[in-house]
Amino acid sequence: MTAFIRQEALEKAKEIQLKADEEFSIEKSKLVRQETSSIDKTYEKKFKQASMSQQITRSTASNKTRLKILSARQELLDNLFEQARGKLGGYADDKTKYQTICKNLILEGLYALAEEKVVVRAREKDYDLVKKAIGDAEKEYKENVKKEVKVEIDEKNPQPEGSAGGLSIVGGNGKIDINNTFEERLKLLETDALPAVRQILFGKNENRKFYD
Repeated sequence: MTAFIRQEALEKAKEIQLKADEEFSIEKSKLVRQETSSIDKTYEKKFKQASMSQQITRSTASNKTRLKILSARQELLDNLFEQARGKLGGYADDKTKYQTICKNLILEGLYALAEEKVVVRAREKDYDLVKKAIGDAEKEYKENVKKEVKVEIDEKNPQPEGSAGGLSIVGGNGKIDINNTFEERLKLLETDALPAVRQILFGKNENRKFYD
C-alpha cells in the first residue's frame, strides 16, 4: 500500500513538474518574443531616426553648397556691372561717337513722347556737342515721322557734372522725364538683360520653366 501511494505521489510530482516545465517554456517563449519585438521596434525607430538625420544632413549640405554657388555667381555679376560702371565715362571721350549716341538717345525720347516741343537735360560741358546732336535728331525725326519737332536744352537743370554722360528728355510740360543717362541705362541693363547674362556666363538653368 505504501509502495502504491509512493508511486502515485511520484507520478503526480512528475506530472506537476512536466506541466510546470511546459508553462515555463511557454512563458519563456512569450517573453523572448516580446523582447525580440521590442528590440526590433527600437532598432527600427533608431534606423528611421538615423535615416532622417542623414537626409537632413545631406539636404543641409546641399543647400549650403547651392547658396555658396549662388553667392559666388552674384558676386561675379556685381563685379561685372561694377566694372561696366567704371567704363561708362569712356564712351564720352570719342566726341564723334558720343554725338551719335546722344542723337540716338534724343530720338528715342522723341519717338516715345511724340510731342512738338521737348527739352533735354545734359552736362554743361556737353552743351555744344548736344546742340549738334539735337540738330541731327530733329532732322531724322522729321524724315521718319513727317512732323516738325523743337528740342531745346534745359540750361537751368543740367545733369550733374559727375555724371558719366548721356541725357534726359523731358516732355508733358515737365511731368515726363525719360532718363537716358548712361548710369540709368546701365541700371536698366542690369534688370532687363540679367537673365541673358546669367545664361551666357553660367549656362541654361534646367530647373527654370518660364522666361520673361
